[in-house]
Amino acid sequence: MSLKEIYFFIYGAILVLTMLTLWITLIIPNPNQWNKRFFVAMFAIFVLCMIDFSVDLLVYDDPNMAPVAKIAVYFEYLLLSIPIPMFTAYLLRTCGENWLKSPLFRTVVVLWIIYFILLAIAQFTTFLYYFTPDNQYITPIFAVMFLNLASVIKRRDKLPRKYYIAFLIHLLPLQVALLITNTIIENTTVFVVLGMCVSTLAIFAIILYDQIESYVEQQREIVNQRASIMVLQMRPHFIYNAMMSIYYLCAKDPIKAQQVTLDFTTYLRKNFTAIASENTIPFADELEHTRAYLAIEQIQFEDRLFVRYDTPHKEFRLPPLTLQPIVENAVKHGMDPEYPPLTVIIKSLQTADFGNEIVVEDNGPGFSPDDDYEPYTALKNIRQRLEMMCGGKLTIRSREGGGTIVTLTIP
Repeated sequence: MSLKEIYFFIYGAILVLTMLTLWITLIIPNPNQWNKRFFVAMFAIFVLCMIDFSVDLLVYDDPNMAPVAKIAVYFEYLLLSIPIPMFTAYLLRTCGENWLKSPLFRTVVVLWIIYFILLAIAQFTTFLYYFTPDNQYITPIFAVMFLNLASVIKRRDKLPRKYYIAFLIHLLPLQVALLITNTIIENTTVFVVLGMCVSTLAIFAIILYDQIESYVEQQREIVNQRASIMVLQMRPHFIYNAMMSIYYLCAKDPIKAQQVTLDFTTYLRKNFTAIASENTIPFADELEHTRAYLAIEQIQFEDRLFVRYDTPHKEFRLPPLTLQPIVENAVKHGMDPEYPPLTVIIKSLQTADFGNEIVVEDNGPGFSPDDDYEPYTALKNIRQRLEMMCGGKLTIRSREGGGTIVTLTIP
C-alpha cells in the first residue's frame, strides 16, 4: 500500500468518525446549549478539514492542478487554526468568566489574526520562507496553544476536575503533534490532524459523560421535587373538606354535587398524571388542573373567593405541577377573615421576545419570599424545576395596594 493510499485511509476514517460524532452531538439532548453549539461547530470544522485534505491529496502531485493544491493547503492551515481560539472562549466560559471581555481571549484573537495575515502573505511571496520552507507560518499558533495550556493550568482551581483533565488531554497531543510536524518530520500535517481529532474526541467524550451524569442527577432531583410538591399539595384537610362539601351538596343541590364531584375527580386525575410525567406538559392541561382546584375551593368559601382568567395564550409547555401549586399558595395565604374577599387573577401572554409569561396576582395580605415556611418550599421547588426542565424562571413581588404577584417566564 502506497503512502498516498495510507493517507486516504486515515483521512477517510477520521471523516467518518467526525461525521458520526457530529450526528451524535446534534441528536443527543443536552441541557447546556452553549456546549452543544461549541461541539457542533468544532466537528463541522473537522468535516470540512477532512474534505479539504482529501482534495489536496488528490491533486498535490498533478502539476496542472498546482493552484488548486495551493488553495487547498491554505484552507487546511486556516481551518485547523480556527478551533484554537474557540477553545479559549470555551475555557473562559467554563470558568465563569466573560470571554468576550477577557484580556486572554483578546490576546488570542490578536495572535490568530496575525497568523491569518502571515498565512495569506505567504501564499504570494517567499519572504516568509526563511521561517517555514513549506510556505506556512506557524509561530503565532504555537504561542496561542502554549497560552491556552498555561491558562488551563492557572485556572485549575476554577475547573471541575473532569474538565481540567479533559482540557489537558485536548491540548497536550496538539502540542506534541505540532512539534513533530515542524521539527522531526517536516511537511507531514497528518500528525496535526490526528492529534487534533483525537484530543477533541477525548474532550468531547469526557464532557459528554459528565453532562450525562448531571442530566441523570437533574432528572432524579426533578422526580424528588415533584414528589415533594405532591406531598405539599395533597393535604388531608383539603380532601376531607372536598368530600364533605360533596356530601352536603348531595341533599341540598344534587346537580352542583355532581359538578363538584367531577371537578374533584379532575383535580385528582391531574395530580396523579403530573406526578408520573417526566416531561413538560401543555399549558392548557395545567390550566384545567388549576380550574378544577379553584372550583372546589369556591364551593367551600362561596362569596369569599373570586377568580378571573385572562389566558388567551395557551400554545406553550411548562413543567407539570407549576401553576396549580402557585394558585393554591395564593388561596391559602390570601384567605383572611380580616381582609376583603380574595380575588385571584390568572393571566397568560406572549412577550415581545417570543417568551411565554404567566402571572398569578392576588389581593391578599401578601407574604415575604424570605420567610422559610412550608408553602414557600413548593415555590422554591417550582423555580428549580423551571430552570432545569425548560430554562424558565419564577419571580415574586409585592402587589401595590396589598397582595402578591408571582410571574413565570418560560422561553
